[in-house]
Amino acid sequence: MKIISVVGARPNFMKVAPIHRAIQEYNEKLSSQNSEVQKSGNPIIHKICHTGQHYDEKMSKIFFEDLELPKPDYYLGVGSGSHAEQTAKVMIEFEKVLLDEKPDYVLVVGDVNSTIACSLTAKKLHIKVIHVEAGLRSFDMEMPEEVNRVLTDRISDLLFVTEQSGFNNLRNEGVSDEKIYFVGNVMIDSVKHYLPKTENSKILEKYSLQKQKYVLVTLHRPSNVDEKNQLEKLFKLLNRIAEERKVIFPIHPRTRKNLERFNLNETISKNIILTEPIGYIDFLTLTKNAELILTDSGGIQEESTYLGVQCITLRTSTERPATVEVGTNQLLGTDLELAEKTALEVLSGKIKVGKIPDLWDGHAAERIVEIVNSES
Repeated sequence: MKIISVVGARPNFMKVAPIHRAIQEYNEKLSSQNSEVQKSGNPIIHKICHTGQHYDEKMSKIFFEDLELPKPDYYLGVGSGSHAEQTAKVMIEFEKVLLDEKPDYVLVVGDVNSTIACSLTAKKLHIKVIHVEAGLRSFDMEMPEEVNRVLTDRISDLLFVTEQSGFNNLRNEGVSDEKIYFVGNVMIDSVKHYLPKTENSKILEKYSLQKQKYVLVTLHRPSNVDEKNQLEKLFKLLNRIAEERKVIFPIHPRTRKNLERFNLNETISKNIILTEPIGYIDFLTLTKNAELILTDSGGIQEESTYLGVQCITLRTSTERPATVEVGTNQLLGTDLELAEKTALEVLSGKIKVGKIPDLWDGHAAERIVEIVNSES
């Protein structure tokens, strides 16, 4: 059996890494003298295609090294562009890969443009599609990621969900139960596997940060950073928080560009540390040791819940409701006065007690490999 896994942007790397590792372990067991294992299936040829959707190749390289992923078998180098341009370029180049490799499955993760582009290309060539992290819904079709999620799920053959809401959403959309598998969260597989490495990270020393005495920020969505008025309000919020704690903000290129475009750099508190994007192990170290996280990212909501770190999400909706329902995440929309009030309360000790959602145990990738093998 041959599987081609697709990575396009950095969050994809953390999801494919544990799957690659689980496939390697499966093949090693298969090649041993265990006759029972040998009866259970055939070796899996696993290849990785990096579409190059994320334009920062230096950071892509760091992420591959941090996650111990092999050099991609294919690198498409599509780069940035409009949604249509990026999707079209990926489809054109990925079709060549599929015609050359003729895999049994294409495995896609998450909700980036590469996810829908490669799924569409595979289906038109009658190749089965596996969607990892299926069924998540923000119910906001103005988010490009929501469009990608819905369409990818509609044409996938095997759908692996991270939380009960994913299962419920797919059922409500008419997807057959036979296609849906609740396996847990591969992002958490990566967190659990790489946590020991954070002990060797020097990122706290580099920025003179004390454990549980700083606030970590990641904001990049257009609704938060593309309009001057909103971006100005965000930094007023961060400046207020910076009066209480150091703030570290690995800044997305879009956010940095807009700070310069709107001449807001001079308004930023000296207690706010703006850095370039940070590699996975160092960022995991920052996440684990933060007192509070302010974000509009999806994956960080999950990681903070697993690690028991307080998180405030500055979005009107989340496709990861388990992080709010049982985890440490608070969804506050774009009400920045409420965000300031809540953040200051957290820093004064009023925290949200959470627990880890079902099957977020570090074994999701193993379940995925076992199911794919049984379906082949």
